[in-house]
Amino acid sequence: MPRRALDNPIALAVLGLLLERPSHPHQMLTELRNRSDSHAAAITRGTLYNTVGALATAGWVASQGRQRAGNRPERTVYALTPTGRDELVRRLDSEIRNPEREFTQFLGAVSYLGALGPTGAVEALTERAGRLQQRTTADRKRLADALAAGVPRLRVIEAEYALCLAHAEQTWITSVIDDIRTGSLTWPTAPASAAPPAPPNRGESNRDADSA
Repeated sequence: MPRRALDNPIALAVLGLLLERPSHPHQMLTELRNRSDSHAAAITRGTLYNTVGALATAGWVASQGRQRAGNRPERTVYALTPTGRDELVRRLDSEIRNPEREFTQFLGAVSYLGALGPTGAVEALTERAGRLQQRTTADRKRLADALAAGVPRLRVIEAEYALCLAHAEQTWITSVIDDIRTGSLTWPTAPASAAPPAPPNRGESNRDADSA
């Protein structure tokens, strides 16, 4: 099993789920997709099964037997091993202590914001801000509902963090839009394109050749 399967961020999520209770991969996939929009977009069935296989080969998780529900096929249930728990704690401690520079798609796009021009940039940023507002409103309600239902805050602490990031992004986008509109964020003047050289006159070229 390739080492990169163990380095996949999904490995940490799987170890975290198994810290709560033993589970089979299908349950893990459903739970991860329910808990996180980013997981829902990124995790495929094949990726998850490969990750679980790598964790089992490493001795971080172990089979606890097979389980059947109704007419569905039997599924292998996995549990966290003591070695896996130690690895989970080590990774969590390291990732929480060390802020990494994460290169997101938005960061890559913002690097070339100038290509949109002032009007295009304002339009795109305004639409993004609106969509962020809609998403965070829904996320804030889900978080409030979960807390009101008695879910411990520590179980949904990542949702608080995601809302904090979204709020910071909205604030930044709004400030950039204002700076474009007021002119404090300026676009460089594109240099005039050099005119292409005129094609030579055939008659003159022929006369030059004759006089050579």
